[in-house]
Amino acid sequence: MEKFLYLVLDVFSFLIPFAYSFERKHLHFIQYWKPYFLAILLVGLFFITWDVYFTVEGVWGFNNRYLVGINIFYLPLEEWLFFLLIPYASNFIHYSLKYFFPKPKLTPQSSFYLSLLLFILSAVVAVLNFDKIYTLCSFGLFSILMLIQLKYGFAIFQRYILSFLIILIPFFIVNSWLTGAFTAEPIVFYNDDENLGIRVGTIPLEDFFYCFSMLYGSILLFEHFKKKRF
Repeated sequence: MEKFLYLVLDVFSFLIPFAYSFERKHLHFIQYWKPYFLAILLVGLFFITWDVYFTVEGVWGFNNRYLVGINIFYLPLEEWLFFLLIPYASNFIHYSLKYFFPKPKLTPQSSFYLSLLLFILSAVVAVLNFDKIYTLCSFGLFSILMLIQLKYGFAIFQRYILSFLIILIPFFIVNSWLTGAFTAEPIVFYNDDENLGIRVGTIPLEDFFYCFSMLYGSILLFEHFKKKRF
């Protein structure tokens, strides 16, 4: 059973949000399947390329004890599924919150200043840790995303940043499992020479910024494709 652990985490994270996507009375989210999956796939290709490179370079790795043993381009099958299933489930939370609780959101001004603050902080961390590739890339990409947000002022940020605080709850549970909080050994292990060495529980700090960039990036693409009626 151990060898199916990562696969089980992927599938069970996805099943309930996917099942509720077909619910017709309220959100009926499955009607947007084409632009949603297209956005997830395009963003996923970028992060999978990043993942392959970091795996080859030993920035992180995977424990075969918890894997079914199928590898594609240096990555286990479970990691490929992660980039398809976890973004779907995570951002489904955002759209559910938006549907059932439409009012909570930041003002445009507070959204701008928060984006500015996050940009400055993440850019400084990236520049000061140029020798740590995971820190540089995760904080660097996040800072670029915040710079784009500052330039274009996407209104969705006003809601999404609040949704992300809720998304962090399942993210923390799943990522804690992957990084060894509930297992004898971590499923995904990290070379701490390439990160800050700061953990939230068992999760490297960089993972939170990596996660936001992946999820918010797919949200922005989805909103764009939805308007284009893909």
